[in-house]
Amino acid sequence: MELVNKIINNQLYQSYLKNIEELEKDRIYCRHNISHFMDVARIAYIKSMEMQVPIDKRLIYAAALLHDIGRYEQYVNHIPHELAGGIIGREILTQCGFGNEEVEIIIYAIVSHREIKGDERMDLSGILYQADKLSRLCFSCKARKTCNWDEIRKNSLICL
Repeated sequence: MELVNKIINNQLYQSYLKNIEELEKDRIYCRHNISHFMDVARIAYIKSMEMQVPIDKRLIYAAALLHDIGRYEQYVNHIPHELAGGIIGREILTQCGFGNEEVEIIIYAIVSHREIKGDERMDLSGILYQADKLSRLCFSCKARKTCNWDEIRKNSLICL
């Protein structure tokens, strides 16, 4: 997990985390912070084991840590966060020493983690999609009534 730890200590990564935190400081809805990223990583790892989809743990954690890192660019420059995250993520992964093949797998998962029918895919992208959605605690959210997610997408129960 040495390379994954390089991500969380990467200067560019830390800069984007701080920028997102600042822009979301008054946000009443789900935030895109390290807690969310770690929840997604843990859920994705569990899902990969449950679904018997053999994905390297490092790839799962790297993708989860980076999947929403483009939020700053979305807020400031109106670039979809998954596309911005692909660009930013590539730079961070390269700086941290991930190999080209690993980078491509992770970047594909980041840029496609919001695609429709992601819950049907049996790859890192599909697992990331599922984990991202499952990480949301809608059933206990104070802002649930004003959230723009459709009721059917909201997690009304703990999903096992």
